[in-house]
Amino acid sequence: MKQLKPAFIFAAILLALSFTIPAILVQSTNDKKEGELKELKEVKQNKTTKESSMEVAVFRSSTKKIEKLPLEEYVIGVVASEMPADFEMEALKAQALAARTYIVNQVMNSANDETIPEGANIIDTVNHQVYKNKAELKKQWGKDYEWKYKKVSEAVKATGGEILTYNQKPITASFFSTSNGFTENAEDYWKNQIPYLKSVESPWDTKSPKFNSQKVLTISEFEKKLGVKIGNDIGTITGRTSGKKVATVNINGKDFTGREIREKLDLRSTDFTWARKGDSIVISTKGFGHGVGMSQYGANGMAQEGKKYNEIVSHYYQGIAISNVDQIGDQKLASK
Repeated sequence: MKQLKPAFIFAAILLALSFTIPAILVQSTNDKKEGELKELKEVKQNKTTKESSMEVAVFRSSTKKIEKLPLEEYVIGVVASEMPADFEMEALKAQALAARTYIVNQVMNSANDETIPEGANIIDTVNHQVYKNKAELKKQWGKDYEWKYKKVSEAVKATGGEILTYNQKPITASFFSTSNGFTENAEDYWKNQIPYLKSVESPWDTKSPKFNSQKVLTISEFEKKLGVKIGNDIGTITGRTSGKKVATVNINGKDFTGREIREKLDLRSTDFTWARKGDSIVISTKGFGHGVGMSQYGANGMAQEGKKYNEIVSHYYQGIAISNVDQIGDQKLASK
């Protein structure tokens, strides 16, 4: 037998390796991809299972019955009810975080709330958060139901499980429609000081259709609602808040807070001025709502300027963090 030359043997080995090594690398890459896909699938399955295990018990004010549903489905119903679906996607995402945080906080503490019927975590009115189910939204939206529900659902899904926290606890995620250009310190409207609910500028609200409003009352109605008698001078504003709203006012020797005036006269905000015209009093207001926390029209204005939802919530809730519900004890939530 003729002996093979070393050069020929070396060439043959190189040729064999040129086929074998790529095959090994391709198989390794495929195995890695399959492993990553499997891991991702497991994460998604675990997330779905975790979310579906969280239930919210909503007391329906119209039927006087309790409706139980998954957390994320409840959040969709709140966002759809509390914010216009034609708002920017990033504003809807910010609203989803506020709504989810509110319910998580409420569910974890609902045992201490005697105003909620037994067996429920929350009520479906403005006293907590407005909630409507699919059937109610179909009736409300009519032919626009499909695209509106899809858009709101996408906003909620994109922020799934995310809540707002301060010192690793869910915040009081208050929100309202429209500011007068500034939000309020919590202590200027409510009694308690809350570190993340501070007055901030909100210039986008001037574009809101709810920014300006007027209300006309007869003098007798005005006096009856406030329990006062007025002369030529209706009253004097004696103090303003950090948010440029009325803090205190004196009417013919009687002192009121701006909130008292707003509630007794059913005004849209505590930024008001008034003038006497004949036998009537014309009251002009700026903004709509209590003014504490996130302005919805302000959030939409920020989104229109290209701000992301995390930037929006960080502006209106000072010093907060975005956390996942499982980081603050979702097992407690699921067991309620």
